[in-house]
Amino acid sequence: MSSDAPLVAVTMGDPAGVGPEVVVEAASRVGEFARLLVVGDAGVLSRAAAGLDAPLAVRSVGSPDAVAGGSEPGTLPVLDCDNVEAETLEWGALRAAHGAASLEYVERAVELATSGRVDAVATAPINKRATRRAGSDYAGHTGLLADRTGVEDYSMMLLEDDLRVTHVSTHVPLREACDLVTTDRVATTIRLTDGALRDLGVDSPSVAVAGLNPHAGEGGLLGETDGEEIAPAVERARADGVDATGPVSPDTVYVRAVDGEFDCVVSMYHDQGHVPVKLLGFDREGVSGVNVTIGLPIVRTSVDHGTAFDIAGEWTASERSMVDAVRVAARLARRRSEG
Repeated sequence: MSSDAPLVAVTMGDPAGVGPEVVVEAASRVGEFARLLVVGDAGVLSRAAAGLDAPLAVRSVGSPDAVAGGSEPGTLPVLDCDNVEAETLEWGALRAAHGAASLEYVERAVELATSGRVDAVATAPINKRATRRAGSDYAGHTGLLADRTGVEDYSMMLLEDDLRVTHVSTHVPLREACDLVTTDRVATTIRLTDGALRDLGVDSPSVAVAGLNPHAGEGGLLGETDGEEIAPAVERARADGVDATGPVSPDTVYVRAVDGEFDCVVSMYHDQGHVPVKLLGFDREGVSGVNVTIGLPIVRTSVDHGTAFDIAGEWTASERSMVDAVRVAARLARRRSEG
């Protein structure tokens, strides 16, 4: 491992989910492109390593400085929050204490990133029901990250080998998501998408903007939002120099993007964007659904799967998305450092 590889803080996620095991499994596969510092609970990670029969020693460290030159072979450096009863932990159990613990890992990692002590953050999954039981009002990572970094304009980008997707809204009920399709919000998402694509190395991005209604409203026959809100946002983006197209019928736009016509699709709501990415990404070789929060002053990526309580502790969860999340985080961090 190169000592100048980006230092990525990886949060452990919900202690009772698959986060600990995918972090342990990924640790041995990221050394070529990143230095790793896990923010979590050393006891839980040790249990995961034992369950996986992984030849990996969990080592508690006091600060990121301890891995400045990279970790020792066969070790997993952990900034130990020591906030879980690891010996009695029940895999797959929904607990308020686990929700609170997972939020603490995110808070610590963000502090490290905003202070410049790590180059990027990659997160394992948290459980929204657990964090709600712990008293959090956040629907997931993204709102917390935006608040802690003082950002108002942000979005979620999903990456899969053949498809990139961003979202105008994510974790809200569908009725509310439709109300969030406004010209200002869509135009902001298009702008953030164009900037994120450039960060990813796409020099002249082409951005497709999906319609909200079937056939992008069919000229108003199937809804007026496409013509009254989305189309003006596309025109605004084009006036600002963005190569944006839309609204494009949502039943064809993703196929066109996969075929190479567009570099990214701006989706109007969570499932509109997530379904095609997960359809392409599950059980295939290549990038498996990495989530990037765009618009932040720090680099943050995540796996694009949940805590999977139903299989936690069975040691069958795939680490592919975690490996790819670290890989993308390291690539973005390196590009930012190079200006």
